[in-house]
Amino acid sequence: MDLIALSFAAVTGTIIVWFVLRHAGQGYRHYRQVLTSQAVDRLNDFFVFLDPAQLWVANLVACMVLALASYVLTEAILLTAATAIAALLAPQYVLRSVRRRRGQRFDEQLPDLLMALASALRAGSGLQSALRHIVAQSPAPLAQEFGFMLRQQRMGVAFDQALADLYGRMPSEGTSLVVSSLTIAAHSGGGLAEALERIAATLRARLHLLGRVHALTSQGRLQAWVMACLPLLLAVVLQRLDPESMQSLWSTPAGWAVIALIALLETVGIVLILRIVNIQV
Repeated sequence: MDLIALSFAAVTGTIIVWFVLRHAGQGYRHYRQVLTSQAVDRLNDFFVFLDPAQLWVANLVACMVLALASYVLTEAILLTAATAIAALLAPQYVLRSVRRRRGQRFDEQLPDLLMALASALRAGSGLQSALRHIVAQSPAPLAQEFGFMLRQQRMGVAFDQALADLYGRMPSEGTSLVVSSLTIAAHSGGGLAEALERIAATLRARLHLLGRVHALTSQGRLQAWVMACLPLLLAVVLQRLDPESMQSLWSTPAGWAVIALIALLETVGIVLILRIVNIQV
């Protein structure tokens, strides 16, 4: 009877291990494909061209280094696994944050472009020549985006389509206003300089308001990140000071339940704070 039970347990364990490994392999391949494709697309938006294989290897190396550092500091398997998973998932959020910051810089540079373009048009310059001259002296990312639009035109792409592609790469309210005004001016002419000056003034006022809102809500965002980092730092310090007492937190079901509850409450608190301070203008 014991032999039958042992055989049944062995077969069941083998099936479970095979099932886990099979689906873990599928998940690994799917995540690698999704991460590399998304990372390449977003880096191409930044005019940075890298091999997807190199990106994946760099991500794995960073994951292993951070996991090893976490184990050396805490000697906790659970925290080390959490660090490895966080490092593996971090590139997507980093690229998303970099893309958002690049879009913000682009919006901040638009009013200066519009004012310079309006001045050039008042001086008698044509739209295309004025754009080429101004873009050549502008910083990135505005110079990159408008420079790519001008190169598209030289390769035969219609002006309207090049503007639509620009909006597709940098979707924002400011870009929409600029694209609409340039498209209308290309078809109907009219007082483009006055329209560009009004749009520049509107965008400057909106950026000023956004800056005030950002300054007023900065304390709330800082509280959210402090609240997120404090338990992790406290866990590392306590692990170094009294590792024996902390072992029950990492190696017992009750400790795992406490960690899960802390993670849940931290996530809910951070999400609520970020929702409160995320004021749309």
